Amino acid sequence: MSNEYLISLFVLALSMSWTPGPNNALLANSGAKFGYMRTVPHVLGVLIGFSVMMFLIAVGLGQVFKAVPILREGLRFLGAAILLWLAWKIGSAPLPNGDKAAAGNPWTFPKAFVFQWVNPKAWVMCVSIAGAAPETSPVWLAPLLVSLVFFAAGVTSANGWALFGVSLQNFLSTPLRYRVFNLAMAALIVLTVLGILFADLSGAGAEKVPAIQESFPQASN
Repeated sequence: MSNEYLISLFVLALSMSWTPGPNNALLANSGAKFGYMRTVPHVLGVLIGFSVMMFLIAVGLGQVFKAVPILREGLRFLGAAILLWLAWKIGSAPLPNGDKAAAGNPWTFPKAFVFQWVNPKAWVMCVSIAGAAPETSPVWLAPLLVSLVFFAAGVTSANGWALFGVSLQNFLSTPLRYRVFNLAMAALIVLTVLGILFADLSGAGAEKVPAIQESFPQASN
């Protein structure tokens, strides 16, 4: 596998990972509300959960998802409903008053890990990339490499969005600014939902992902 391919895939992964979406909005909100250290389990849940999801979809689970439209559409609307609920929770969150109990708790690692499976943006990314990956020998080689590349890109984006939230803590010291920030994060999630409702989750657009096949050794027939 060429260095050129790894670089191009990493650039693609960076662009997809940094795009505003549910994970990034939630991480920024957590960083602003709880600080970086208390957001680390959330960061790790996103990174490891998405990478495992990418690997499993690429090694074959994605074929089930593509072959059963009712499962695909059910996940789309379930995910959209969950995201709208999260947006409402963030947008209507009480203003900080110094009461840690009222502020709630940051997401745990298991919660962030499991959330990837009901995050339609994660499904769009995984199906698009997995659908463009060729068969390799051994069969797990391409999925593993793609997952590792996206993990590396995710380290930058997940931590970057969490630290973005942390950097705003002083700025969010007034109730108005805090409310505007929460509403902005909620709006990002709602915009993602609108995109998800019209997104292609069938994998039919996988051919648009640039030249992944050319850089992997093809499996022998």
